[in-house]
Amino acid sequence: MKSPVRMLLATSCALALTSVPAVAWSATRSGSDITAKPASTPKPSPKPTAKPSPKPSAKPKPAPVDCAKVKCIALTFDDGPGKYADKLLDTLKKYDAKASFMLEGQYAKSRPAFVKRMVTEGHDIGNHSYTHPHLRELSEDRIREELNKTVEVVKKASGKAPAMIRPPYGELDNRVVEIAKEMGLPIVLWNGGSRDWATKNEKAIYDEVLKNAKRDGVILMHDWVPQTVTVMPKLLAALKKQGYHMVGISAMRGVKDLKPGDIYPVGSEKDDDLSSDTPLDGGGEYAESPEDGL
Repeated sequence: MKSPVRMLLATSCALALTSVPAVAWSATRSGSDITAKPASTPKPSPKPTAKPSPKPSAKPKPAPVDCAKVKCIALTFDDGPGKYADKLLDTLKKYDAKASFMLEGQYAKSRPAFVKRMVTEGHDIGNHSYTHPHLRELSEDRIREELNKTVEVVKKASGKAPAMIRPPYGELDNRVVEIAKEMGLPIVLWNGGSRDWATKNEKAIYDEVLKNAKRDGVILMHDWVPQTVTVMPKLLAALKKQGYHMVGISAMRGVKDLKPGDIYPVGSEKDDDLSSDTPLDGGGEYAESPEDGL
């Protein structure tokens, strides 16, 4: 029989053990010893902060060409828009070249998308009459009708009216000059040709343009001649190699000072050979015959 003292000690030890709080443990062995340590809870790794993706920077607009400081030349295309004008526009865009299109109202009406594209892509547009007549043979009312109807058609197609007049065949008289003044527009002729309509030969066109190329030159060409459109990449590359910047008439030296009825290039109206650069019949093969007409 156990003594009362031993029973009291046993009971006290049991109560002491049951009063120890429960904790989580982990055991590590060092030799033959076991040391009890509290288990550590791993901290979660911080989530990487997503950096905002940079906004694409807008492509800066090229600075306008200053033809007072660099060598400029203006390539101008009459009688269009011809049926190859879209291919010509593709080439001009590829070479970052600007041109001036002297539009006939009848073809602007049949190809309005080309007219709109010319304006959208920064080319100059001019009024080349509606049906390409000899203006000196018409009455003043008929001259106005030819020019005004073209304004309406071009403006409807592109939202922009022609900024200059180029009379067919380069023919003008005092009446044409006065009507240009009424319309608030200068008259733009040329001082170099391509004779593309006559030769229809790529090498001949290429050689003729380079022969006539000069600073502030205004070259007459036609976008309805397929050989002109085909040789254009080679021609633009050659002109660039010679240091030329191909610009619209509006960027040429002295053009901003022109008054309505003024003629550009200065003195070009005195050139007796102007008519030799244009088709004697006004072309005609370069577009379908419009069903309307004057």
